[in-house]
Amino acid sequence: MNPIPEAAETAAGDTLRDEPAALADLARRERFLQLLADSLAQQTLSKLVLSKPRNAGDLQRVTARPLALRGEACLSLLWHHQTKDITKNPTVAEGLKQVDELLGSRFFHALLFTTTDEWQLMVSKRGKMGLTRRSLAAPAEAAEATGHAREKQRYLALELPFLQDLGVTDAQARLVPAMARKWKQINKFVEVLDHALDGVALHQPGRVRVVDFGAGKGYLTFATHQHLAHGRGLQAEVTGVELRPDMVDLCNAAAQRRGMHGLQFLCGDVRSHVPEQLDVMIALHACDTATDFALHTGIRAGAALILSSPCCHKQIRPQMALPPLLRPMLQHGIHLGQQAEMVTDSLRALLLEAEGYDAQVFEFVALEHTSKNKMILAARRQDSGPAEDARRAAARRQVAELKAFYGVREHCLETMLVATAGTPQDVVTVG
Repeated sequence: MNPIPEAAETAAGDTLRDEPAALADLARRERFLQLLADSLAQQTLSKLVLSKPRNAGDLQRVTARPLALRGEACLSLLWHHQTKDITKNPTVAEGLKQVDELLGSRFFHALLFTTTDEWQLMVSKRGKMGLTRRSLAAPAEAAEATGHAREKQRYLALELPFLQDLGVTDAQARLVPAMARKWKQINKFVEVLDHALDGVALHQPGRVRVVDFGAGKGYLTFATHQHLAHGRGLQAEVTGVELRPDMVDLCNAAAQRRGMHGLQFLCGDVRSHVPEQLDVMIALHACDTATDFALHTGIRAGAALILSSPCCHKQIRPQMALPPLLRPMLQHGIHLGQQAEMVTDSLRALLLEAEGYDAQVFEFVALEHTSKNKMILAARRQDSGPAEDARRAAARRQVAELKAFYGVREHCLETMLVATAGTPQDVVTVG
């Protein structure tokens, strides 16, 4: 739909009164700023983009989005420079003041996207202002408007420059269609991480140390650093560990290019890189017992939070003896495989419980996005005393009972925990 000239908006009551040119320009500017303030108050703002810099320089554009930071409404401002990007999260009032100062003095062009409209304010070099509106959703298109409302709830913005380096967006910060599912996975992971962090205690307040094993191309590693450092305002030290040197080089280059301090990538795996202490351990799609090595590393390093997505369950299935009652059901190979996965991950969750974690197993993302959709999330408890000892003992009894029922002789994570029992928390002996 073509933009609607300011003078043609009589149906919506949008026509400005005929006034001298200078006053009319001022009224358009003030109207645009009021629309921004109203969209924030009504929670209909999707984003604001200030572009076309007034003077040639390093600053190219500023993007603003609504953000709730520790329960307080903020206006997240992403300052795009030629060589780096800076995120600031002022309060709504301070953010509106900054936009007011930038509009016209630093930028000639402003685009305001709400759930129903796109407003465009153009400022000429002589100060002449034009305000236009384009409707994005008519009343009958409520479903589309709801979709825009959901989009603004995402934890990450498509304008983040590192997404271009990773191939998620193109040069115009538009989502690459083939990456739509990956984009949903990234945001879902950040959502899970954000909620889980609210209930745990970090080793040092304000500082968080993260290791992502099997980082691959770094989608989740970059997203984790971005959210922790800018979304939550923490001093984030995030390390991606990956076996492939080309991926490590690619990710380190992107992190340096975008000025993402505290983010690094190392060549190795869960057996070769064993941190003495960390706050968050991530291991998604670690194959077979690599998941157990990752969980063990997280436990021994005292991780406050463990996020693991298991893959390729091979160790337990050959050991399983079919209980007579279940034999008619498990005689089918597909059912036996599913049961082996359930037993393997249930034992992992119970072993985490026995080590002082609250563990849960749930569907990470819908099956339509990936078949590897299970996540084990474990948050370290702060409890101590007889009640905590009894809870851990009960979990160990359940492990023994479950193994006996299925005839399981050995579980990799349990074996490693027994081998390192009594080892000081900051000394790891994974071999």
